[in-house]
Amino acid sequence: MVPAEALAALSSLAVDEPELDALTLGRRIRELRTARRMTLDTLAAAIDRAPSQVSMMENGKREPRLSMLRTIALALGTTVDELMRTDAPSERAALEISVERAQRGPVFQALGLPRIRVSKGQSDETLHTILSLHNEIDRLNRERAATPEEARRANSALRQIMRQQDNYFPELEAQALEILTAVGHSGGPVSQQLVADMATHLGFSLHYVNDLPHSTRSVTDKRNGRIYLPTNRSASRDSRSPIVQAFASELCAHEEPKNYAEFLRQRVETNYLTAAILLPERDAVRMLTEAKTLRRISMEDLRDAFAVSYEMAAHRFTNLATARLEIPVHFMKVHESGTIIKAYENDNVRFPSDALGAVEGTTVCRSWTARTVFDVADRFSAWYQYTDMPAGSFWCTSRVEKAKEGEYSVSVGVPFAHVKWFRGRETSNRAVSLCPDESCCRRAPDNLADRWAGQSWPAARTPTSLLAALPTGTFPGVDQTEVYQFLEAHSPH
Repeated sequence: MVPAEALAALSSLAVDEPELDALTLGRRIRELRTARRMTLDTLAAAIDRAPSQVSMMENGKREPRLSMLRTIALALGTTVDELMRTDAPSERAALEISVERAQRGPVFQALGLPRIRVSKGQSDETLHTILSLHNEIDRLNRERAATPEEARRANSALRQIMRQQDNYFPELEAQALEILTAVGHSGGPVSQQLVADMATHLGFSLHYVNDLPHSTRSVTDKRNGRIYLPTNRSASRDSRSPIVQAFASELCAHEEPKNYAEFLRQRVETNYLTAAILLPERDAVRMLTEAKTLRRISMEDLRDAFAVSYEMAAHRFTNLATARLEIPVHFMKVHESGTIIKAYENDNVRFPSDALGAVEGTTVCRSWTARTVFDVADRFSAWYQYTDMPAGSFWCTSRVEKAKEGEYSVSVGVPFAHVKWFRGRETSNRAVSLCPDESCCRRAPDNLADRWAGQSWPAARTPTSLLAALPTGTFPGVDQTEVYQFLEAHSPH
């Protein structure tokens, strides 16, 4: 998985590790006091404090200093380390602490609910009910809060992590090697049979169905060890990739994502591991190193050697280019409308971005290879182009691929100093981009603007997603009820 130290940028978006707080400390003091049959007054006298002060400490309303902790520990016949343990002293104490935390949180405050005094007289069932209601309200609030802005912030933070790692993650490479070795892969392309053997090795059987939930690409039944895949597979799509993506989450030990940032991280890990399995590092690096020596690195050759899509070959190249070949690189997937769908760079090319630093969803310059490739008549040959930008000159290779949402360009580029390693460097195609200067391509030329400003009224083809809310749910956009009904219908038991 993505290493913990690399996830520092996402710390504000992820779940915090447990840490000692006044509530846990207070409950531990109370548990130890009652276990020793000491009254509140007795402990207060032993530490030379008023009973009301001890009560406030036990209720988590006052946190004692270290010197006072030593005195309390001595009076209770224990150690400071024991008092400062982060785990709750008992199941009942853990339940009480959770309810107290909930009451001090924003949900209770926003609803204006009165505080409930948590006491021994309340049953576990009552406290569980209060906590369950709080957690459900909190979940619904977080779903509503999963705005496009939050998603874009999370995506920007994740891209920064990828850039810091040069988009290379040794832990995922090691996991790919482990599963490849387990099924006897000896080198070269990974066959459909080997992929099926991996699923079997992990305890899964493959089942092809024609009623897969419409919002899913596959469904995994972890209880019965089944992976469900669609029967209506496209002839142009790699049939191995959905299988690997389905069991990649098992290899990564993914749990249900708690927030959008975690969902994005899991998706990146799944896609990375899938590419690392279908284009094994040792074989891919050997091929790319030979191609670099011969000065003819090509995404098409990488695609054909491992029988994968051009997009996967380009994505895999970004994993290995810098870490293993010492080549800085950038990658883009752009819709025919000019909208950036995916982007990565560590070569200082300047992508367009919004105020949040998000690149995805912005529009790429008309002069960039990712846009000019759509005007090329020959869709069967690679398109190469040099683009002179404010940040320097970059060379790029690009291809157009089709999907149900329309056409996309997939592009890989490098700074001019590194083009010597690539096939297609001799191209005469060249363009100039002044973006983000609006005079480049975002503002109409003066002669056209003078003639037509105020004289045109286009009927915009508004994207259906323009005002749509960000998909909600544990797995955004997935109809959980539909998935459960599907699993129930196909369960062998």
